[in-house]
Amino acid sequence: MGAKTWMLVYSKGNPVEILMGSPVLDRDATIALAKRLFVSERLEPLGDGDLSSTCPADDVLVVGCFPGLTVVAAKEFGIDYPSRLPAKFLEAMPGHGVYLHAMHSVVDWFAYAVWADGKLQRSLSLSPDSGVLEDIGERQSFEAPYWDGEHPAVDSEEDAADYPFVFHPLDMGEAALLSLFGYQLEGMIDPTHLQPESIPLMRFKRRKSWWRFGWRAK
Repeated sequence: MGAKTWMLVYSKGNPVEILMGSPVLDRDATIALAKRLFVSERLEPLGDGDLSSTCPADDVLVVGCFPGLTVVAAKEFGIDYPSRLPAKFLEAMPGHGVYLHAMHSVVDWFAYAVWADGKLQRSLSLSPDSGVLEDIGERQSFEAPYWDGEHPAVDSEEDAADYPFVFHPLDMGEAALLSLFGYQLEGMIDPTHLQPESIPLMRFKRRKSWWRFGWRAK
């Protein structure tokens, strides 16, 4: 498996319904939000990306503002403890639910969190090497089959004791993408699911503002 994500989604309604409605990208709003969230940086436009690639390099920012929903992908969201997300991101869009989704296939790590009205509802972060890093709030319905062992991490002929969880974190990560946003990055293709390539996102090169360097030099 090679899927990776580190993104936030702000939504005024059900993200799945909004994304499945083929929303139109608001480029002016996207640029304005990017500058507001990353005010200390010079953002230089790059070619567009899409929802299938929300794991930008450290020096790249991916953003898309749509009616009722916004996606922001940046290195700041690939965090082991989602509950510690800086307040400036939680408070960026009042009246929106906030969702964090992050996973990294190299280390089999998955994390996600959901906030409503600024209050944390659920946060989970785990990997085979580190164990369960965070498990806060009530489990969401898509999690149940995994905790119940319905999607085992190893084949039946292998020793389950060789893996620390009864499920694979990346499998749950894909289930989270489907439940929260209506799409998956890997697995069987289902034409009824959202095709993430159909949702365009703007990409920006991140550079520190020159005046910040000048200030440090004094």
